[in-house]
Amino acid sequence: MRNKKSPLGLYIHIPFCVKKCAYCDFLSMKASGEIQKQYVDALISELDSVRTITNSYELQTIYLGGGTPSVLDINLLWKILEKVQNVFLIDLSRMKEVTLEVNPGTVSMEKWKEYHKMGIQRISMGVQSTHNDELELLGRIHTYEQFLENYYGARETGFANISIDLMSALPNQSLDKYRISLERIAKLSPEHISSYSLIVEENTPFWALYGENGRKEKELPTEEMDRAMYKATKEILSLYGYQRYEISNYAKAGYESIHNSSYWMGVPYLGVGLGASSYLENNRYQNRSDMQGYLKYAADTEKRRNLVEALTKEDQMSEFMFLGLRRMCGVSQTDFMKAFGQTMEQIFGEVLHKMEKEKLLEIKDDRVFLTDKGIDVSNYVFSEFWL
Repeated sequence: MRNKKSPLGLYIHIPFCVKKCAYCDFLSMKASGEIQKQYVDALISELDSVRTITNSYELQTIYLGGGTPSVLDINLLWKILEKVQNVFLIDLSRMKEVTLEVNPGTVSMEKWKEYHKMGIQRISMGVQSTHNDELELLGRIHTYEQFLENYYGARETGFANISIDLMSALPNQSLDKYRISLERIAKLSPEHISSYSLIVEENTPFWALYGENGRKEKELPTEEMDRAMYKATKEILSLYGYQRYEISNYAKAGYESIHNSSYWMGVPYLGVGLGASSYLENNRYQNRSDMQGYLKYAADTEKRRNLVEALTKEDQMSEFMFLGLRRMCGVSQTDFMKAFGQTMEQIFGEVLHKMEKEKLLEIKDDRVFLTDKGIDVSNYVFSEFWL
């Protein structure tokens, strides 16, 4: 009798951009065509090196993120996906979900047609704002008009599952201006919309301006305005038929991101590429983040990857709670018992009652989930579940 394989998500990191946005602290960079070719060759070598895990895992979702995967030459992207199919013995057309991140200004009708032909099922497009002055402030390479042209091109090619990313709490952004962006995007009727508050990260151009003690720090919206924007997101998108299924993610029925949801549900995932993270057998790993080191050791698992953390049972219990609570459906007490052999009440009873008393959590039948008030202070709620 064959052992049942565990589900697996695959994240493929493409770290190249036309230029780095002013707020971005992701592992991304400009690179010549030659470096991109060398990188894809290294990715192919890394994928060959993980063949052994295919005995234990069944690949269900693929997510190509970055950086900007759509800057890659089409032939290089074909090469990556053909290797994935060869290593995991899968047909992309039979996958639950294959997502490609795309930035406006980096695609053409020819690329859309090739993406569709190669088996990409879902497009995640980062527009961030529908106002050109805000796009310029963020350092984006596209205009709203270019985004619209790219969006309609994807539709014309046949893509029926498109996700759009927006950002809120931008410097000097008014609530009215943010609402206009929301309504413009909702009227386009993409299947999925993500909206995230700007986080000013260190070691970015934005940090010097808007970070702690930055000379323009006061131009950031207040905490109250940030929450008002979150509330507007839910209010406006619900009018257009979108359901909030995670703190920052909204979808039409049946179009929730399967790959991203698997992170919040504790499904194992393999990350390949520069600096990519993996979660396998309750261990967290991370690939080297220096390009020359990655190119040199891509095929050597021991030299390419470092063990970041071996999760204890207590770690796993905590993550079950605070990752699961990101989803609007919350966490199941029955699932907790099946996973850990103890009840949620035994482990977290005191915290659950405290959070319920503060009206930050609601317990209904088998499930525990955040209230609207709890969503506003979700980081506080999550911190309470660290054992």
